[in-house]
Amino acid sequence: MTDQNRIDRQDPPPTPPFQGGEGAIVRLNASGLGVTADGYTVPLAAPGDTLLADETSLPGPHHQTPPCRHFPLCGGCALQHVDDDAYATFLVDRIAGSLGSVGIRTAIAVPHLSPPRTRRRASLRAEKSGRRVLLGFNEARSRRVVDLAECWILRPELFALLSPLRGLLATLIPDRRTAGVELAITDQGIDLLVTGIDPDGLMAIEAMTAFAQTHRLARLSIDSGYGAEARWEPEPVTVTLGGVPVGLPAGGFLQATDDGEAALLAVVRDTVGDAKTVADLFTGLGTFALPLSRSARVLAAESERAPILSLKSAAARTGRPLVADHRDLFRRPYTAAELSRFDAVVLDPPRAGAREQVAELAKATCTRIAYVSCNPATFARDAKTLVEGGWRLEAVTPVGQFRWSTHVELAARFTR
Repeated sequence: MTDQNRIDRQDPPPTPPFQGGEGAIVRLNASGLGVTADGYTVPLAAPGDTLLADETSLPGPHHQTPPCRHFPLCGGCALQHVDDDAYATFLVDRIAGSLGSVGIRTAIAVPHLSPPRTRRRASLRAEKSGRRVLLGFNEARSRRVVDLAECWILRPELFALLSPLRGLLATLIPDRRTAGVELAITDQGIDLLVTGIDPDGLMAIEAMTAFAQTHRLARLSIDSGYGAEARWEPEPVTVTLGGVPVGLPAGGFLQATDDGEAALLAVVRDTVGDAKTVADLFTGLGTFALPLSRSARVLAAESERAPILSLKSAAARTGRPLVADHRDLFRRPYTAAELSRFDAVVLDPPRAGAREQVAELAKATCTRIAYVSCNPATFARDAKTLVEGGWRLEAVTPVGQFRWSTHVELAARFTR
């Protein structure tokens, strides 16, 4: 491990029981609970609040009035009671704490925070009881559904669909049953996927068709357990990445917000720089591969079949210098020798990280790595492997796409 990225490792002390008295809330822990200097945790507290002797807290300068009536019951948000300064500090602390646990320190940039009501995709649940359909996020740590009367994170056009959607679902979901509802904004409009039901018969078909036409859906799909089946799709559904329309599989992955995607891409571009050959690993639909292919030859690898086929088709149609490889990077990672043929490597793995692939990448002779992560803990584990292999972690940029949640995303730059 290089000296530039080394600190002494210290394990945190156990949380003591509350002994009475008063104390200031000094930070938020990974679960979003307020923490005093002696380690006592307080729900719904913000840094700067004062914990009183009766275990209530006095709001401080970073405690704000939550804007949504459903907070804190709704599991969609956990931190609406803290202001943007405290939320940004929370994101930085999560990353710094994870890196510190493996003995690494580095520069952490000012976080990018997605504004309220900018979430372009969401996974909700619907529950039918009698004639009523509840539709929204689950309650925190519960399977109960919060029936959304307002939402401060969804884009307005997604939220506007919820009220009429309850009417459609009332005709499709059996009584006392639930269904999953996935929404995404695409080039053609809203993509709707309903899972866990199997509507059949002419009335159901006519109801779905009428709903899709009335609300100008891009697509309406049903997944009864055997994969998504489009019931309405007047034209192929796409999302534009790097100027290229790419077919979006039903329920396919998109970055949560447009601005969050742009913030991650900016770090990736800055890291890759003038590289002429780039390997983009865990590429998905090509969020980074397609923009980079404007100025570099790109190898894009992904284990999921549907998105890599969509990317391959889009690249071929537009003549981009991009090779799409359907490859499981956990079971069959690229070797150090293969990766050494590239000027730069981009990684955007799932929450599990990229342990097997990073072990090879640590030995590669390329000079630049852009690592995008949605899990500070597995990122820190992989960063330790890279640093021990001679790489330098130059900087990390936190990205708060999932506003007011404890979910942390980041983009990091490694060089050697």
